[in-house]
Amino acid sequence: MDRPDLDVVARILERLWRETEPMLRTRLQVAVGTNFDVLTRYLDWMQERGLVVFVENDGHQKVLLTEEGRDSYRKLVIWINETVHGKFG
Repeated sequence: MDRPDLDVVARILERLWRETEPMLRTRLQVAVGTNFDVLTRYLDWMQERGLVVFVENDGHQKVLLTEEGRDSYRKLVIWINETVHGKFG
């Protein structure tokens, strides 16, 4: 993936950030509002960058946000608040 849509990346980060447990890909796909093939490409891209990991849980492969992914989400929220909403500090 050369140029990912940052809106899709943000939606994935945000949804995984809310979860306390690893999340099924199909459940994540519905929550993010994209098709499964697109989600898979984004998750692979995010895994390559250390934002998510895939874990086996209850016989299913699930997705978990890494600490790097959590940090990226926090930075994204700060940027949105400062740039879009004009809230500094």
